[in-house]
Amino acid sequence: MSESQKSKSEKNADTRVKNSTAEWRDLDALHHLHPFSNHASLRSGGARVIVKGDGSYIWDSEGHRILDGMAGLWTTNVGYGRAELADAARDQMLELPFYNTFFRTTHPPVIALARKLAELAPPHINQVFFGSSGSESNDTAIRLIRHYWALKGEPKRRIIISRKTAYHGSTIAAGSMGGMPHVHEHSYPVYDGFRHIMDPCWFDAGRDGESLEAFGVRAAQALEDEILAIGPENVAAFAGEPVQGAGGVKIAPDSYWSEIQRIVDKYGILFLADEVITGFGRLGTWFGSDYYGIKPNIITFAKAVTSGYLPLSGILVDDRIVSALMAHNDDFNHGYTFSGHPVACAVALKNIEIMERENLVPKVKEFGAPRMARMLAKFKDHPLVGEVRSVGMMAAIELVADKRTRRRFDNPGRVGLICRDHFFREGFIMRAVFDTMVCAPPLIWREEEFVEAERVIAKALDLTLAEVSGELAA
Repeated sequence: MSESQKSKSEKNADTRVKNSTAEWRDLDALHHLHPFSNHASLRSGGARVIVKGDGSYIWDSEGHRILDGMAGLWTTNVGYGRAELADAARDQMLELPFYNTFFRTTHPPVIALARKLAELAPPHINQVFFGSSGSESNDTAIRLIRHYWALKGEPKRRIIISRKTAYHGSTIAAGSMGGMPHVHEHSYPVYDGFRHIMDPCWFDAGRDGESLEAFGVRAAQALEDEILAIGPENVAAFAGEPVQGAGGVKIAPDSYWSEIQRIVDKYGILFLADEVITGFGRLGTWFGSDYYGIKPNIITFAKAVTSGYLPLSGILVDDRIVSALMAHNDDFNHGYTFSGHPVACAVALKNIEIMERENLVPKVKEFGAPRMARMLAKFKDHPLVGEVRSVGMMAAIELVADKRTRRRFDNPGRVGLICRDHFFREGFIMRAVFDTMVCAPPLIWREEEFVEAERVIAKALDLTLAEVSGELAA
């Protein structure tokens, strides 16, 4: 090693151990481009440096303990600091740290995980294709859906219908399938072959006097209207998150999903359930599809399959699609270097084992979901709150300028960021999606965490109200 290389190596080793918060922030600003960030704003204020996690809490570099109300990013369902997951990774690294699943090869961890996921999935789903991120999984689903219709002799079926604030990833294809304008803004251009219909969120689109049931049917009818406008012979699939997470925890009425299932069945199109967020216990079932009684042809997953300890994703594929693949002597020319990475698969298996052993999925249904609903109900009459809603351990608080009319504040997102910053300062992470505060904590929350969260929510809402009270309707 040259003297300059040695000096750089020693400097890097020193910074890993000795940096102060200010030094970390300076280095971060010099070298790190963050996701979904205004880099000029971020660098002027500096990033928060997170250095430790344990249970439902994280710590920053200044020693502040913070209750994590977002499970990292809808991800750490079993919480932080699980030694079993670290041990599973270490053991697999020593046994087989990596081998690909190309060239007619496989390995025990990917076989075992594929089998376990098939056991947990709905009965008609028995096959898994692996990737590393939710965006990758949805890209894979797009390619497989279109490949399926080509195999069936209907290549014109290319259009996939999604919703207007759906989030399916940030690659160009998955971002195009999603409906978020701020994601489309940087796609140059948005890929063709996708259409977007209304979200099934009554707070945003419900009419005065319209019941939730009637609204759910009307929102689902938008799918049939779009299919007919496009021509059924051109439609490949409908894609939907059981709950629209990054769109603001938008929860469809019960009447919505039964109508959606009826419509996809009527026109014979494929049904993609994006469960990158709702998979692995978030709603009190292994998959959100089980919660709503829907029967998708493809389920995409990521995040909580390993509780975020290692990157892993995939798609669960039903027998209808697999039968078409098997019936044609044709390659599906798609895959990733790390598809079925052995260490990630080993960690996922251990993560699922922990969830089963600790009964985390039934605990969400029996304790977490009703406790979350009771917590939110305490704030529904707050002057700043237009609506509270939850399902399983996913929740939202709508911040509004006028409770009666559901009128939002000017400059969407401004008040949400004010509120989010108050949450941070008070030691609790809630995410702001424009002016919707959302929460999806680790599934291990106990009564103590809910009590702490209630206290911070009350204070953060009051502090936000004090800043914006002049903008509220009289």
